[in-house]
Amino acid sequence: MLGGGLATACTTARSDLGTSTSSCYLALPTAKEAVEGHGRLLGVQRFSLTALHQQAPTLYSQLDSNAPGSQRVCVVDFGGRFDAASVHVARGRSSGLLAVVVSTTPGNHVLGTVILARPPLRFGHSHAG
Repeated sequence: MLGGGLATACTTARSDLGTSTSSCYLALPTAKEAVEGHGRLLGVQRFSLTALHQQAPTLYSQLDSNAPGSQRVCVVDFGGRFDAASVHVARGRSSGLLAVVVSTTPGNHVLGTVILARPPLRFGHSHAG
């Protein structure tokens, strides 16, 4: 019985990250297409538009959005060499080492691919202990 419980726990851990960002992994194909397959994935986060405006106002100001502040978005960060001609819905700089794709969730509608010189947000999880 204990072995069955452990197996179930392992299966659950593999199929769900247990974070609010999990739903944004469905946006990865859309984000990869927006950067035309270039660059490497640096991070993924989910925000409401209101929270994105508060935490990354410069990024937020580059987006084409008429959605309400409660709309959820996925922010996918790529590192590499990018220019406005090689990304979909280009915003920000004409070229840079970062491309941040912001898309709605659900729906995966790209609000913008913002080319930047440095990350607008910290990606990753803090660890306690």
